[in-house]
Amino acid sequence: MLNVIVIVISFILDGILSLILPYMRLHLSLFTSLFVPITIYLIYPNFKQSNKKYFLISYIIGIIYDLFFTNLLCFNGLLFLIIALITTFIYKNFKINIYMNILYLILIISLYEIISASLYILFNIVPISIYDIVYKITHTLIINLIYGSIIYLIMNKNRKKKYYIK
Repeated sequence: MLNVIVIVISFILDGILSLILPYMRLHLSLFTSLFVPITIYLIYPNFKQSNKKYFLISYIIGIIYDLFFTNLLCFNGLLFLIIALITTFIYKNFKINIYMNILYLILIISLYEIISASLYILFNIVPISIYDIVYKITHTLIINLIYGSIIYLIMNKNRKKKYYIK
């Protein structure tokens, strides 16, 4: 249930911030949000037993994200699936704590921006330079790291409560 609440809150916050903050080239604010892609990374511990379900949910959330924000059907579905694959690799092979979580959030944000820019360039959707990619990554980190850390702490606290109750 917490997963659904976090996903819905992420969509709502992304929607509100996309209406408020400018997204035009060279008008990016320091608070460009990527809450939904970060949420895909943060909800994985609740799906450790069922990777198929996690991948399916990630893909569906990506499709919904496309419908609301990009109008490129299946584009973010594939990106979120890639994020889900990277996330499973991270959680299976590395220890996660609050400090390492920040590093992994930076990795997820950077990979999301680099992969999406690569696909934009590959399919000639939007002309993007390396400077634009770096600019966008650096301008998305502040708010996304704050949001990701808060959600991580909330979800981690909730998981610990479940284990202590049993």
